[in-house]
Amino acid sequence: MTENIKIVCTNKKAGQNYFLEERFEAGLVLVGTEVKSLRGGHANLNDSYALVKEDAVYLLNCHISPYEAGNRFNHEPLRTRKLLLHKQEISKLWGKTQTKGYSLIPTKIYFLKGRAKIEIALAKGKTKGDKRETIRRRELDREAARAMRSRR
Repeated sequence: MTENIKIVCTNKKAGQNYFLEERFEAGLVLVGTEVKSLRGGHANLNDSYALVKEDAVYLLNCHISPYEAGNRFNHEPLRTRKLLLHKQEISKLWGKTQTKGYSLIPTKIYFLKGRAKIEIALAKGKTKGDKRETIRRRELDREAARAMRSRR
């Protein structure tokens, strides 16, 4: 069973700056020019985050470039967008984000069966020491893989 997934953009810094614990798939409430711009791959998730407010989840600081042929009907690039989640997921996220150190970080935007989706992760920030440990572990894994390849 293959699903038609077209990834628009990913947040590469999310894995470097946060421990990603749980991931959720949410729909995006968009206007027409935003959808056309996303289909062209013009989005940026750097410095974006999600907040739970008034029984809804909102995406902030996600930059979707204006559509070239949108003229006066174009959207504001950094507007706040509503995310579509089930009530149980929203209440779970609200409870977890009230805990100190947890936040909601978007990891990727993609199209699934023609609908715009976003993957958000419940994340806890890394300290400088944690980041260094991750880099050191990655380097050790690369060296081990090189050694295994050279043995063959």
